[in-house]
Amino acid sequence: MNIKKIKEWLRSRKMKSEEKYEETKKEFEMAMGKPFIVIKIELPNGFDDLRAHFLSLEKDEQFLDEVRDLIKKRLVHERRGVKQPS
Repeated sequence: MNIKKIKEWLRSRKMKSEEKYEETKKEFEMAMGKPFIVIKIELPNGFDDLRAHFLSLEKDEQFLDEVRDLIKKRLVHERRGVKQPS
C-alpha cells in the first residue's frame, strides 16, 4: 500500500467517525432536551450577488425568530387540521 492510499483510507475512516459522532450527538440531544430539526437551504437561483448576506442569515437572530414563528404557525395549522398549500 502506498502513502497516498493510506492517507485516503485514514481520511475516510475519520469522516465515518465524525458522521457517527454527529448522529449519536443528535440522538442524545433529542432524548435529553427539546427535539429539533436541521434544514439545509440552498441559495436560490439568481441571488449570487447576495451570497454573503445569505450565509449570514444562519446566525441572524431576527431571521431565526421569523423562521421559528413560521414553524409555530405551521404546527398550529396542523394541530387544527388545516391543510397547508403545497
